[in-house]
Amino acid sequence: MAHAQVRDVPRTTPAPGPEPQPPTLRIPAAPVAAASTPPTFRAVLRHRYCSRLLFASVVGRMSLGMVPVALILAAQADGHSLATASLLAALYGIAPAIGLPLLGRLADLRGLPLPCHLGAALVAVALGTLALAGTSHLALTAVCVALAGAGCPPLEGGLRSLWPTVLPDAAHVRTAYTLDSSAQELVYVTGPALAIAVATWLSPATALALAAAVTLAGTLAFATARPARTWRAMPRHRDRLGVLRPPAMRLLLIALVFLGATVGALDIAGIAAADRQHASWLAGALPATFSAAGLLGGILFARLQPAALSQGRHLLPLGAVFAVAWLPLLAPLPAPAILALAMLPGALFVPLLTVASLTVTALAPAGTSTEAVGWMSSAIRLGQAAGTALAGPLGGHFAVPLLAAALCALLLGARTAPAPTAA
Repeated sequence: MAHAQVRDVPRTTPAPGPEPQPPTLRIPAAPVAAASTPPTFRAVLRHRYCSRLLFASVVGRMSLGMVPVALILAAQADGHSLATASLLAALYGIAPAIGLPLLGRLADLRGLPLPCHLGAALVAVALGTLALAGTSHLALTAVCVALAGAGCPPLEGGLRSLWPTVLPDAAHVRTAYTLDSSAQELVYVTGPALAIAVATWLSPATALALAAAVTLAGTLAFATARPARTWRAMPRHRDRLGVLRPPAMRLLLIALVFLGATVGALDIAGIAAADRQHASWLAGALPATFSAAGLLGGILFARLQPAALSQGRHLLPLGAVFAVAWLPLLAPLPAPAILALAMLPGALFVPLLTVASLTVTALAPAGTSTEAVGWMSSAIRLGQAAGTALAGPLGGHFAVPLLAAALCALLLGARTAPAPTAA
């Protein structure tokens, strides 16, 4: 199978010769070189530093899955209503949408260690305060929750900026992106389960303290690795819009908001379906199955990935199939069938996210790779919050994630439309 050459993935270290500006609407096709089957996850992890960087990044991000559940349990234990507890969890979910682009820009300007250490320290202090003081004082709690969310270290963006520096070619980088997107699903399966277990056996405060500890440990292991210490982004042009300058980037980020909305609406759809089916287990099993299917889909996609994955033309077919995969869930089905059919969009989520990640990196102006991934994460998290907020009043019907997926596909189609030929 042919693969694009290394220049498919923008390098983050200075290279000889003039650096071309990113395209605004379409990523041009690149020459391809003959290659054997795509590299496996194991082939990527065999390269020096890759295992450490990936593992540390996932551990450092584990709090993203732990904190919302731990916050709800802690707030309820302190006498707050479920509505208040849910608002605190929503605040934590939205806050990284502000912090990640800012910390990502700082990483592009000053290197990775400073924003990683700064973010980890902020998270540790905020969550540590919540663990010690509790959530009785709502104003203090809200401030700590916002700081804990906004301080999330830019580990995802940092890792994706480092892949081209520790891997030999574009084929390995593409597989690494899929591996990272797949591993991220573990955060949202393992994190909530770990928080519930610790809160049940010990206390919700202990779960919050553990979330602070894993953030510190993972971030320190990541930021002290040699590639993270020595990496520097390419020089960037002074521009207020920065990453948001290319029109195609703005359209893609809006599409990713709707992609995130499918996941946010799924959680509510699971609760509503569990009520209708009188199967309480479905509420937790549905998002877990969706994430597990995403992990499996990522593994398969890594083995079957097409050449030139970073080209925008792959986004529309994947987005369209992802939207169609929600259609069977509109039928009145028993709980086991709902669980089985949810694996279809789940298995397509990671491949779509992988191609979107590669396209975001390719569209990003020179010297903005970490900030670009921060904007991508922000778009998805805002979409998740919006999907959760809208799905409730609409009865938690599966039409909500279907509509969000359809709008995502439409925007991806607009984004990949051919640009007018210059005269």
